Amino acid sequence: MTFSDLKDSPLVSIIIPCYNHGKYLLSALESIWSQGYPSLEIIVVDDGSTDDTKKVLKDLSEIIYLYQENKGLSAARNIGVLHSTGEFLIFLDADDWLLDGAMVTNLSYLLWDNNLAFVSGAYQKVFVDGNKTLDVVKQINDNHYIQLLCGNYIGMHGTIMFRRWVFDHILYDESLSACEDYDLCLKIAKKYPVVHHTHKIAAYRIHQTNMSSNIPLMLTSALKVLYRQKKDFQTREEKRAYHIGCRSFKIYYCLLLYNQLLNEKMRITAQRFLTLTRYNPTQSLKLFLKISFKNQKMLKSILKEKTPGFYKRWMHKAGFLKSYIPETGAVKAGDFNSLSPFSTTFGYDRGGPVDRYYIEKFLKQEAEHIKGRTLEIGDNEYSIKFGQNRISKSEILHIDDTNPKANFIGDLSNVPQIPENTFDCIILTQTLHLIYDFKAALTTCQRILKPGGVLLLTTPGITPIDHDTWEHTWYWSFTDQALKKLISETFPGGNAKIESFGNVFIASAFLYGMGVNEVTVDQLDYHDPHFQVTVTAKVIKDPSK
Repeated sequence: MTFSDLKDSPLVSIIIPCYNHGKYLLSALESIWSQGYPSLEIIVVDDGSTDDTKKVLKDLSEIIYLYQENKGLSAARNIGVLHSTGEFLIFLDADDWLLDGAMVTNLSYLLWDNNLAFVSGAYQKVFVDGNKTLDVVKQINDNHYIQLLCGNYIGMHGTIMFRRWVFDHILYDESLSACEDYDLCLKIAKKYPVVHHTHKIAAYRIHQTNMSSNIPLMLTSALKVLYRQKKDFQTREEKRAYHIGCRSFKIYYCLLLYNQLLNEKMRITAQRFLTLTRYNPTQSLKLFLKISFKNQKMLKSILKEKTPGFYKRWMHKAGFLKSYIPETGAVKAGDFNSLSPFSTTFGYDRGGPVDRYYIEKFLKQEAEHIKGRTLEIGDNEYSIKFGQNRISKSEILHIDDTNPKANFIGDLSNVPQIPENTFDCIILTQTLHLIYDFKAALTTCQRILKPGGVLLLTTPGITPIDHDTWEHTWYWSFTDQALKKLISETFPGGNAKIESFGNVFIASAFLYGMGVNEVTVDQLDYHDPHFQVTVTAKVIKDPSK
């Protein structure tokens, strides 16, 4: 078909938004004039350009020139619509151009079927850097809304010719910084009939200043546009198409981003790397491993300084960041978001208490001192386990006579029946906090130890309180500083080594009743003196006393 075949020549308005693309503008205009269409209205909307856009147009009186402060593509196109009078509208970006026969092809479809809201066609990508072209042709025969949910088959806005009445009902969404054309086409195709053909209509110039080169922006915007449609879905087919579309956008843009970053066609930035991390963690990990050797310092800098909280959490879990501190208000409590512990028996019902790891590690390290005649409180399990054949006699002190194996009955703070200078070693684990007069108990230990004898002491720091036997006699918790002062007062001239164990995570795990096998050795061994779960002391009595 040619224009001479048309019964009349309805007015067509071509709206060209332009932001600092003055150098391309004449090419776009010449492609319009070369169509040979007799009834044209060309509107250029200068979106706050700082280049020579206005100067390029100064001698072209037939062009309607509009200027606005920079507000983006959507606002520029909407301004163009409001100032246009054509029955049909085309939106052509300033850096693109129409191919021969574009207008007559699209007009023929719209004049053939008066119900169509718009017609779209194929296009040609023109790569400025490589001087290459690529035809993008897609065959879409029906279910256009469903097909658009599955992916933006139109691809280039310049291939579309709209009927004017469409914009009496729908305008471009000015809150979108990208994919506003995709958003518009989805809204129209959902309500009105549209058609797509395979004739090439326009050329899409690919260069570094294209908005489409901002892959993170394009991906997040496309997903945002799709998500907006979700609330109005009525059929299972629409929901299925939506999920296909989300997956397709992620695969397409992440693969594009991965290849460009890997081949160093674009600089690695936090936004680009972390977009890959969010939408395709596997590709992100592959990229990290492939380039980390030569760019490790740069990647770590990006991750530490510019990474949003969501990604930092993921990177920390993946092992890319050693430490992670959530921003205020962004803490995820997870399973700790509970007012009740997981266990009220210190984790005995979940594999054993967390603090037992520190107690037994301490006794194992000091096992050489567990020898000769030993005394332990309550039972002699640790004496036998760690003293083995070094012990000549293992004895027990118990608070009452319920333990038939006890050698001595009484409160450690007052046991005059035990002679002075009796024991080579006293094991006093997790007991001092149950004795009200704990200082007197330590004085007793000093009295009944032989000169040069050793007290192996452990006390709770950050701890839950027993729900059972010891609930009403649980008086104290201790810090390493408290024990240092106590031992200096009760063991004059003695030699003491005092240590604390734990960190904020282990303290939390212990308070919630997690079992020792629910945490790792690395977590247990990390030491933060500000969160003392267990405090230990090896005290050697002055050999001269």
